[in-house]
Amino acid sequence: MHKRGQALGVLFLLFFSLFSQEQKEPTKSYTTAKAGSELVIDGKLDDAAWDQVEWAGDFTGHMPEYKAKPTQETQFKILYDDKYLYIGIRAFDSEPEKIVKRMSRRDGFDGDWVEVNIDSYHDKRTAFSFTASVSGVKGDEYISNNGNDWDSTWDPIWYLRTSVNEKGWIAEYKIPLSQLRFANKENHTWGIQVQRRIFRIEERSTWQPINPTDPGWVHLFGELTGIKGIKPQKQLEIQPYVVASAQTFPKEEENPFRADGNDFEGNIGLDAKIGITSDITLDLTVNPDFGQVEADPSAVNLSAFRLFFREQRPFFLEGNNVLTFPTGGGRNNLFYSRRIGGRPQGSLGDDVEYSDKPNQTRILGAAKITGKNAKGFSWGLLESVTNKEKADVVYENGTRGKETVAPFTNFLVARAQQDINEGKTVVGAMITNMNRINNRGNDLELLHDNAQSGGIDVNHNFKDRKYGMTFKYMFSRVAGTEGAVYETQTASERYFQRTNNNHKNVDSTLTSLVGSAATLSFGRRSGNWRWSIGTNYRSPEFELNDSGFLVQTDNISTWGWTQYRVTKPTRLFRSQRYNFFYERNLDFGGVNTGTGGDGNINLELQNYWGLGTGMYIGGTQVSNADLRGGPSITYPGEVNWWYWVGTNNQKKIRVSFSNWYNWGNEDYSKGSGINFNFTIRPTDALRISLSPNVSWRRNDLQYIDQVDFNGETQYLLGRVEQTTYRMSMRANYNITPNLTLEFWGQPFMATGEYSEFKKVHLANSENYDDRFRIFDPNEVIFNTEDEEYEIFESNGAVADYTFSDPDFNNVQFRSNFVVRWEYIPGSTLFAVWSSNGSFSDQLEDNSFRNLRSQLGNLETTNTFLIKYTYRFIL
Repeated sequence: MHKRGQALGVLFLLFFSLFSQEQKEPTKSYTTAKAGSELVIDGKLDDAAWDQVEWAGDFTGHMPEYKAKPTQETQFKILYDDKYLYIGIRAFDSEPEKIVKRMSRRDGFDGDWVEVNIDSYHDKRTAFSFTASVSGVKGDEYISNNGNDWDSTWDPIWYLRTSVNEKGWIAEYKIPLSQLRFANKENHTWGIQVQRRIFRIEERSTWQPINPTDPGWVHLFGELTGIKGIKPQKQLEIQPYVVASAQTFPKEEENPFRADGNDFEGNIGLDAKIGITSDITLDLTVNPDFGQVEADPSAVNLSAFRLFFREQRPFFLEGNNVLTFPTGGGRNNLFYSRRIGGRPQGSLGDDVEYSDKPNQTRILGAAKITGKNAKGFSWGLLESVTNKEKADVVYENGTRGKETVAPFTNFLVARAQQDINEGKTVVGAMITNMNRINNRGNDLELLHDNAQSGGIDVNHNFKDRKYGMTFKYMFSRVAGTEGAVYETQTASERYFQRTNNNHKNVDSTLTSLVGSAATLSFGRRSGNWRWSIGTNYRSPEFELNDSGFLVQTDNISTWGWTQYRVTKPTRLFRSQRYNFFYERNLDFGGVNTGTGGDGNINLELQNYWGLGTGMYIGGTQVSNADLRGGPSITYPGEVNWWYWVGTNNQKKIRVSFSNWYNWGNEDYSKGSGINFNFTIRPTDALRISLSPNVSWRRNDLQYIDQVDFNGETQYLLGRVEQTTYRMSMRANYNITPNLTLEFWGQPFMATGEYSEFKKVHLANSENYDDRFRIFDPNEVIFNTEDEEYEIFESNGAVADYTFSDPDFNNVQFRSNFVVRWEYIPGSTLFAVWSSNGSFSDQLEDNSFRNLRSQLGNLETTNTFLIKYTYRFIL
């Protein structure tokens, strides 16, 4: 009876949440007019044309408390003409001396600011955002998915001036209509929202009231009316660039490619943005250069899986929220733009003594078309071609030559979506295609000749968008030589060759492989209580890593998540979030590979400090990958606990701290880590941040190697104690809003010491101690001359087998110093100094002191670069 009562209670709560109604705010409207005289953008709003329209005001509190009366008044006016949209905003402040005028580079969103969101399509799903900080720094974002995605890489050309007076401050905008997208018709109604942030008290207010607990953002905008007779502007911008670079590196006298220790290069290229129609924009890049982009952070990877590094190249960042199709399960995606122009994958023969191999594959060109029409149909298409790369080599016999290490490769990605019923339902599809041309020789035949993937998705909202359902189905196909498809079957994503894999086997005769994946979820998307339940699968044959990103296949997952949020301030807290999550994973053979759940709390105090804590409890886990093609192995459960605290972000000095702990059952693992972040604002123009991090892990079942002994494969494990030190350092100085000095640096040190060597015995035994056998001390001898361990299982005079010393000591320092000057809107001059030094060895003394001395003595490669771009607007 008690269980029946619980079930009825849960059903009642679900029924109540499905059919309870929330009051919707009336839609506000602002009527604009065509400017009758010239406007000068000077941040004063004293031109006569501004008198043609009325001030709009009556802003409503958004954060920290919805509908609370804002502490300061805000007003705005809007005008237009045949070429531009003009917006004037008065941000009144009774204490103008307390206005925070912090500066940053574009899209920094620091200090006091005002923001205008314009839904010129009036599709209630997408919008263009223009942010003005009181210091004159611009921010701009393309809003999609009804406010769930904000793309700050969108950098339109527009004009801004601000000023501060005794009544507060003023922002005056001039936005070319060519930067917006709208229908070709006589009368227009656009969605509009104006928002203000008062930094010192972290208050936000909006013109159109929107409850923070409401689902979405764009569909709740107010309306802008009165625009008549404007015509869509055809955009044509051409931006050529010139690059000169010099590189210095340690000399290697016997290596003809590095004997002099320096190198010089020059390059030219072209970017263009073309408005084909009012609905379609074409972005082009020819021979692009990304020398101003930061290097990837350092990492040590002891797992069987690929590491993910974020995209940082501007051409691929802008609009990347259009060409995306997450598959579920972490960062898995049909498209991962870093596949374009990646490191050449060809190998060189043993007869090559010296080589000069390109670090990246050169992108010959790329084109990206995006658009959306008045009927709610949007699309994006990316086409890119990368070069056939060759390495200059010197063979052992002294002759020189060239070896192909990457073939010509073509990438095609296409995405389309259709809005239905004002975006309440969105149906979409995506497809990718990769073709390598003549990929033979130097192991290139082990890469796929071609690969395709695709998917369809449906996102349906109902009950005034309070609830939603998402469905996705995806497929993949790869084709190539028998060797290439064999490599795919035996790769870390799937390991078909596992000895206890009872549902999938390796077929060495295959020349193609087809897989699929799907996900289904349903949940409540608004209100203080939100929840989601769902399931997904990725078939063993699913493969994306030619054009996309995929960590692991052969997985069926179910999950449930709920969150309770308190957005109304209380006596102690400004906001509160309580989250709970549970998941269960199976492979396609029905094996339970892992079950676990976590709960976490995140709070903001009334003094603007933040704090939180959480715990994850995981049950027994089974890994199909950790023995690198060997049998699956069972791990005991684990517990993770973490907490964090951060001081007031409004202060000139801000400190945050986090600490985590991990405990494995049976004491098979243990770990902890400490993270600090120090942010210092000596002036409004200078920002310095230091983020030191120290972590320590012990894992008694770390994979080392596999060897053959007596006709059987032995899988070797060991206890590894890994310590990692890293620190990210940043300094940004704004000489003006358009001239910045930016520094990033990361010292990195990692050590790993192995001991207590063992071999796998009964990998999935219920008894933990039966899963391995620890070698006796007299069975393991370290050969100092060959730097390898010798194993004497049979107690003979000769070692039965050996494995290399797995200890590691890695030291690395990477840095970038960039001077960035946007001397006119859209045209930029870069001066860059990049430095990269690394050291790796098996030292007897791997203490922090020893590694620190290695860091100070690193031999580095330094690159000095000047890049000049000029944007022609035709």
